[in-house]
Amino acid sequence: MQPESGRALFHVAVASCLCAAAIHTGAFDGVSVQVGLEHYAEAPVAGLPAFLAMPFNSLVNLAYVLLGAYWLQRKPSTPGCPAEVRRACYLKDVFAGMALVYGPVQWLRVASQTRPAAVLDQWLTLPIFAWPVAWCLYLDRGWKPWLFLAVEGLSLCSYGLALLHPCGFEFTLGAHIAAAVGQALCTQGRRGSPSSGMYLALGVLCCLGFVVLKLYDHQLAQWCLFQRLTGHFWSKVCDMLQFHFAFLFLTNVNACRRHPTAGKMH
Repeated sequence: MQPESGRALFHVAVASCLCAAAIHTGAFDGVSVQVGLEHYAEAPVAGLPAFLAMPFNSLVNLAYVLLGAYWLQRKPSTPGCPAEVRRACYLKDVFAGMALVYGPVQWLRVASQTRPAAVLDQWLTLPIFAWPVAWCLYLDRGWKPWLFLAVEGLSLCSYGLALLHPCGFEFTLGAHIAAAVGQALCTQGRRGSPSSGMYLALGVLCCLGFVVLKLYDHQLAQWCLFQRLTGHFWSKVCDMLQFHFAFLFLTNVNACRRHPTAGKMH
Protein backbone atom coordinates (compact mmCIF):
# COMPACT_ATOMS: atom_id res chain seq x y z
CA MET A 1 0.00 0.00 0.00
CA GLN A 2 1.26 3.45 -0.93
CA PRO A 3 1.88 5.97 1.88
CA GLU A 4 -0.84 8.21 0.42
CA SER A 5 -3.32 5.34 0.63
CA GLY A 6 -2.49 4.67 4.25
CA ARG A 7 -2.78 8.35 5.09
CA ALA A 8 -6.13 8.60 3.31
CA LEU A 9 -7.56 5.57 5.12
CA PHE A 10 -6.25 6.86 8.44
CA HIS A 11 -7.94 10.22 7.96
CA VAL A 12 -11.25 8.56 7.06
CA ALA A 13 -11.01 6.22 10.05
CA VAL A 14 -10.23 9.05 12.47
CA ALA A 15 -13.10 11.20 11.22
CA SER A 16 -15.52 8.26 11.40
CA CYS A 17 -14.43 7.38 14.93
CA LEU A 18 -14.81 10.99 16.06
CA CYS A 19 -18.36 11.03 14.70
CA ALA A 20 -19.15 7.76 16.48
CA ALA A 21 -17.67 9.11 19.72
CA ALA A 22 -19.71 12.31 19.47
CA ILE A 23 -22.88 10.27 18.96
CA HIS A 24 -21.99 8.09 21.95
CA THR A 25 -21.98 11.17 24.19
CA GLY A 26 -25.68 11.66 23.50
CA ALA A 27 -25.18 15.01 21.81
CA PHE A 28 -27.41 13.95 18.91
CA ASP A 29 -30.18 12.26 20.85
CA GLY A 30 -32.57 14.94 19.62
CA VAL A 31 -32.10 14.08 15.95
CA SER A 32 -35.18 12.69 14.22
CA VAL A 33 -34.37 9.29 12.67
CA GLN A 34 -36.42 6.33 11.51
CA VAL A 35 -35.87 3.22 13.60
CA GLY A 36 -37.77 -0.03 13.13
CA LEU A 37 -38.36 -2.60 10.42
CA GLU A 38 -41.73 -1.05 9.62
CA HIS A 39 -39.89 1.73 7.79
CA TYR A 40 -38.70 -0.77 5.16
CA ALA A 41 -40.87 -2.35 2.48
CA GLU A 42 -38.83 -5.56 2.51
CA ALA A 43 -40.48 -8.13 4.76
CA PRO A 44 -38.20 -9.68 7.40
CA VAL A 45 -37.48 -13.37 6.91
CA ALA A 46 -38.29 -15.43 9.98
CA GLY A 47 -35.50 -17.64 11.26
CA LEU A 48 -32.63 -15.57 9.92
CA PRO A 49 -30.24 -13.79 12.31
CA ALA A 50 -30.75 -10.07 12.88
CA PHE A 51 -27.94 -9.07 10.53
CA LEU A 52 -29.77 -10.88 7.70
CA ALA A 53 -33.38 -10.32 8.75
CA MET A 54 -33.87 -8.30 5.56
CA PRO A 55 -31.43 -10.21 3.36
CA PHE A 56 -31.48 -8.00 0.27
CA ASN A 57 -31.28 -4.69 2.14
CA SER A 58 -28.46 -6.18 4.20
CA LEU A 59 -26.32 -7.89 1.59
CA VAL A 60 -26.48 -4.96 -0.85
CA ASN A 61 -24.16 -3.11 1.52
CA LEU A 62 -21.35 -5.47 0.54
CA ALA A 63 -21.31 -3.65 -2.80
CA TYR A 64 -19.91 -0.54 -1.11
CA VAL A 65 -17.04 -2.55 0.37
CA LEU A 66 -16.28 -4.18 -2.97
CA LEU A 67 -16.45 -0.81 -4.72
CA GLY A 68 -14.13 0.77 -2.18
CA ALA A 69 -11.66 -2.11 -2.43
CA TYR A 70 -11.71 -1.92 -6.23
CA TRP A 71 -10.92 1.78 -6.36
CA LEU A 72 -8.42 1.55 -3.54
CA GLN A 73 -6.22 -0.83 -5.52
CA ARG A 74 -6.67 1.00 -8.82
CA LYS A 75 -3.76 3.24 -9.77
CA PRO A 76 -4.63 6.79 -10.81
CA SER A 77 -3.82 7.89 -14.36
CA THR A 78 -2.47 11.35 -13.75
CA PRO A 79 -0.20 13.42 -15.98
CA GLY A 80 2.52 15.50 -14.44
CA CYS A 81 5.10 15.16 -11.71
CA PRO A 82 5.14 12.49 -8.97
CA ALA A 83 3.64 14.98 -6.50
CA GLU A 84 0.52 15.25 -8.66
CA VAL A 85 0.26 11.47 -8.80
CA ARG A 86 0.46 11.28 -5.00
CA ARG A 87 -2.22 13.93 -4.62
CA ALA A 88 -4.53 12.18 -7.06
CA CYS A 89 -3.95 8.92 -5.19
CA TYR A 90 -4.82 10.54 -1.87
CA LEU A 91 -8.04 12.08 -3.20
CA LYS A 92 -9.10 8.80 -4.77
CA ASP A 93 -8.30 6.74 -1.70
CA VAL A 94 -10.15 9.04 0.71
CA PHE A 95 -13.25 8.50 -1.42
CA ALA A 96 -12.58 4.75 -1.54
CA GLY A 97 -12.12 4.71 2.23
CA MET A 98 -15.48 6.41 2.66
CA ALA A 99 -17.11 3.62 0.65
CA LEU A 100 -15.35 0.99 2.77
CA VAL A 101 -16.72 2.55 5.95
CA TYR A 102 -20.17 3.43 4.66
CA GLY A 103 -21.19 -0.10 3.71
CA PRO A 104 -20.70 -1.62 7.18
CA VAL A 105 -22.33 1.41 8.84
CA GLN A 106 -25.45 1.02 6.71
CA TRP A 107 -25.52 -2.71 7.39
CA LEU A 108 -25.22 -1.99 11.11
CA ARG A 109 -28.19 0.34 10.89
CA VAL A 110 -30.34 -2.24 9.09
CA ALA A 111 -29.31 -5.04 11.45
CA SER A 112 -29.47 -3.22 14.78
CA GLN A 113 -32.30 -0.73 14.21
CA THR A 114 -30.85 1.52 16.92
CA ARG A 115 -30.75 5.31 17.08
CA PRO A 116 -26.94 5.64 17.27
CA ALA A 117 -26.47 3.53 14.13
CA ALA A 118 -29.15 5.52 12.29
CA VAL A 119 -27.57 8.85 13.30
CA LEU A 120 -24.10 7.67 12.25
CA ASP A 121 -25.49 6.51 8.90
CA GLN A 122 -27.04 9.92 8.30
CA TRP A 123 -24.01 11.87 9.45
CA LEU A 124 -21.46 9.99 7.35
CA THR A 125 -23.58 10.49 4.24
CA LEU A 126 -22.80 14.22 4.22
CA PRO A 127 -18.98 14.20 3.91
CA ILE A 128 -19.29 11.60 1.15
CA PHE A 129 -21.23 14.09 -0.96
CA ALA A 130 -18.85 16.86 0.10
CA TRP A 131 -15.70 15.05 -1.06
CA PRO A 132 -16.44 15.41 -4.81
CA VAL A 133 -16.76 19.14 -4.14
CA ALA A 134 -13.28 19.15 -2.58
CA TRP A 135 -11.90 17.03 -5.43
CA CYS A 136 -13.36 19.37 -8.06
CA LEU A 137 -11.88 22.35 -6.24
CA TYR A 138 -8.50 20.63 -6.47
CA LEU A 139 -8.94 20.17 -10.21
CA ASP A 140 -9.86 23.84 -10.60
CA ARG A 141 -7.58 25.53 -8.07
CA GLY A 142 -4.77 23.13 -7.27
CA TRP A 143 -3.64 21.48 -4.06
CA LYS A 144 -5.03 23.42 -1.08
CA PRO A 145 -5.33 21.09 1.93
CA TRP A 146 -6.84 23.79 4.13
CA LEU A 147 -9.67 24.18 1.61
CA PHE A 148 -10.40 20.43 1.63
CA LEU A 149 -10.41 20.47 5.42
CA ALA A 150 -12.77 23.45 5.44
CA VAL A 151 -15.17 21.73 3.02
CA GLU A 152 -15.28 18.53 5.04
CA GLY A 153 -15.41 20.36 8.36
CA LEU A 154 -18.33 22.49 7.20
CA SER A 155 -20.06 19.37 5.92
CA LEU A 156 -19.70 17.56 9.23
CA CYS A 157 -20.81 20.60 11.22
CA SER A 158 -23.86 21.08 9.00
CA TYR A 159 -25.38 17.94 10.52
CA GLY A 160 -26.16 20.13 13.50
CA LEU A 161 -29.17 21.37 11.51
CA ALA A 162 -30.73 17.97 12.15
CA LEU A 163 -30.99 19.00 15.80
CA LEU A 164 -32.91 22.15 14.93
CA HIS A 165 -35.68 20.72 12.77
CA PRO A 166 -37.15 17.24 12.09
CA CYS A 167 -36.32 17.69 8.40
CA GLY A 168 -32.93 19.26 9.06
CA PHE A 169 -31.02 16.28 7.70
CA GLU A 170 -33.06 16.14 4.51
CA PHE A 171 -32.48 19.85 3.91
CA THR A 172 -28.75 19.48 4.55
CA LEU A 173 -28.47 16.44 2.32
CA GLY A 174 -30.29 18.26 -0.46
CA ALA A 175 -27.85 21.16 -0.15
CA HIS A 176 -24.92 18.73 -0.32
CA ILE A 177 -26.30 17.06 -3.45
CA ALA A 178 -26.89 20.44 -5.10
CA ALA A 179 -23.37 21.59 -4.21
CA ALA A 180 -21.78 18.39 -5.54
CA VAL A 181 -23.71 18.48 -8.82
CA GLY A 182 -23.16 22.22 -9.25
CA GLN A 183 -19.41 22.01 -8.64
CA ALA A 184 -19.12 19.00 -10.93
CA LEU A 185 -20.92 20.89 -13.70
CA CYS A 186 -18.51 23.80 -13.28
CA THR A 187 -15.51 21.49 -13.46
CA GLN A 188 -16.96 19.70 -16.47
CA GLY A 189 -17.46 23.03 -18.22
CA ARG A 190 -13.86 24.11 -17.57
CA ARG A 191 -11.90 20.89 -17.91
CA GLY A 192 -14.21 18.09 -18.95
CA SER A 193 -14.34 15.84 -21.98
CA PRO A 194 -17.21 13.99 -23.67
CA SER A 195 -16.35 10.91 -21.61
CA SER A 196 -16.39 12.78 -18.31
CA GLY A 197 -19.65 14.44 -19.34
CA MET A 198 -21.21 11.02 -19.89
CA TYR A 199 -20.04 9.83 -16.47
CA LEU A 200 -21.42 12.98 -14.86
CA ALA A 201 -24.81 12.53 -16.53
CA LEU A 202 -24.99 8.90 -15.43
CA GLY A 203 -23.98 9.86 -11.91
CA VAL A 204 -26.71 12.51 -11.69
CA LEU A 205 -29.26 10.03 -13.04
CA CYS A 206 -28.25 7.48 -10.40
CA CYS A 207 -28.43 10.17 -7.73
CA LEU A 208 -32.00 10.88 -8.78
CA GLY A 209 -32.78 7.18 -8.54
CA PHE A 210 -31.13 7.02 -5.12
CA VAL A 211 -33.42 9.73 -3.76
CA VAL A 212 -36.70 8.81 -5.46
CA LEU A 213 -36.53 5.05 -4.91
CA LYS A 214 -35.79 5.49 -1.22
CA LEU A 215 -38.56 8.05 -0.69
CA TYR A 216 -41.16 5.84 -2.38
CA ASP A 217 -40.04 2.51 -0.94
CA HIS A 218 -43.46 1.55 0.45
CA GLN A 219 -45.47 2.97 -2.44
CA LEU A 220 -43.44 1.00 -4.98
CA ALA A 221 -43.98 -2.24 -3.05
CA GLN A 222 -47.45 -2.59 -4.58
CA TRP A 223 -45.75 -3.46 -7.87
CA CYS A 224 -44.39 -6.98 -8.40
CA LEU A 225 -41.01 -5.66 -9.50
CA PHE A 226 -40.47 -4.01 -6.11
CA GLN A 227 -41.94 -6.59 -3.74
CA ARG A 228 -38.88 -8.76 -3.19
CA LEU A 229 -36.21 -6.35 -4.37
CA THR A 230 -37.74 -3.21 -2.91
CA GLY A 231 -37.29 0.47 -3.65
CA HIS A 232 -34.85 0.77 -0.76
CA PHE A 233 -32.72 -2.01 -2.24
CA TRP A 234 -32.66 -0.41 -5.68
CA SER A 235 -31.95 2.94 -4.04
CA LYS A 236 -28.78 1.44 -2.60
CA VAL A 237 -27.86 0.04 -6.01
CA CYS A 238 -28.25 3.55 -7.45
CA ASP A 239 -26.21 4.96 -4.58
CA MET A 240 -23.39 2.53 -5.24
CA LEU A 241 -23.52 3.33 -8.96
CA GLN A 242 -23.43 7.08 -8.36
CA PHE A 243 -20.36 6.46 -6.19
CA HIS A 244 -18.77 4.57 -9.09
CA PHE A 245 -19.67 7.17 -11.72
CA ALA A 246 -18.35 9.92 -9.45
CA PHE A 247 -15.04 8.05 -9.34
CA LEU A 248 -15.05 7.70 -13.12
CA PHE A 249 -15.90 11.35 -13.68
CA LEU A 250 -13.29 12.71 -11.30
CA THR A 251 -10.49 10.38 -12.36
CA ASN A 252 -11.28 11.02 -16.03
CA VAL A 253 -11.03 14.79 -15.60
CA ASN A 254 -7.93 14.28 -13.48
CA ALA A 255 -6.28 12.17 -16.18
CA CYS A 256 -7.15 14.37 -19.15
CA ARG A 257 -6.31 17.77 -17.76
CA ARG A 258 -3.22 19.17 -16.16
CA HIS A 259 -4.11 21.34 -13.24
CA PRO A 260 -2.34 24.07 -11.29
CA THR A 261 -0.25 23.06 -8.34
CA ALA A 262 -0.10 24.90 -5.08
CA GLY A 263 2.43 23.82 -2.56
CA LYS A 264 3.60 20.40 -1.55
CA MET A 265 1.58 17.62 -0.06
CA HIS A 266 2.11 17.25 3.65
